[in-house]
Amino acid sequence: MNWKSEIKEFKNYLKLEKSLSDNSILAYIADLEKLEQFLIDNGYEILPAEVKLSHLKELIENINEVGLSRLSQARIISGIKAFYKFMMIEDKISEDPSSLLEAPKMDRKLPDVLSVEEIDTIINAINLDKPEGQRNKAMIETLYSCGLRVSELINLKISNLFFDMNFIKVEGKGNKERFVPIGNKAINEINLYLKEYRSNLNVYKPDEDVLFLNQRGKKITRVMIFIIIKDIMKIVNIHKNISPHTFRHSFATHLIDGGANLRAVQEMLGHESITTTEIYTHLNKEYLKSTIIQYNPRS
Repeated sequence: MNWKSEIKEFKNYLKLEKSLSDNSILAYIADLEKLEQFLIDNGYEILPAEVKLSHLKELIENINEVGLSRLSQARIISGIKAFYKFMMIEDKISEDPSSLLEAPKMDRKLPDVLSVEEIDTIINAINLDKPEGQRNKAMIETLYSCGLRVSELINLKISNLFFDMNFIKVEGKGNKERFVPIGNKAINEINLYLKEYRSNLNVYKPDEDVLFLNQRGKKITRVMIFIIIKDIMKIVNIHKNISPHTFRHSFATHLIDGGANLRAVQEMLGHESITTTEIYTHLNKEYLKSTIIQYNPRS
């Protein structure tokens, strides 16, 4: 079958069997049309079933040479692989030419990191005149000083606070529990919150053991944490892309900067793989590089 009929069948497959959106289908078809046009332009008068790995590699080399971004290259490769997977399913080919086609390695975007001074600025900007002010201060202090995920913060239980030993027990991804050290500053803020805010709430019975509650006495939501941080950022002069996770990034980066052992940081963050933790060593290098470029008289 020719390219037109094969692409038409592939389009029906994506729509009826994969239930993809119209935009996704159009993107896949565009990828295939790029392959077809490339083959025509280079004198390869071959049908879809006759395409070899060598043809596909030549295509990728070509789009790389014209300066197409890695993301765009990966998108095209994904479309081609999906098409030949369909061809295999339909028994139109006995061997998938795209099986050994490698996508370009994507650059990992390094997240924004707050300095200790910027974190202090954010925490000090919290309005303590509002009833929920002390709660917000305790939450952000805990988020940063314990390096918690936002899901771990909102699910933190009072029964898992071991302040006499400077530890809290956290339930992370996959319901895995870990003990995380907590500093005296965070302990003091939490105790103030318990005394000044939480003790005055009419607590929803199922959430009695949950530490951080909203004004209705129920567990605070992830969305509310984002809103609280967004509102604080409106009044501080810090021009960075800040989310609840930024405090976790900053916590880990500051530990690495201070000479903390990578394995210890991995345990603190609850990372399954140390490879995930290693991004913070890259952050450290990026900071070092930017500092040298900024202040080196020979730059």
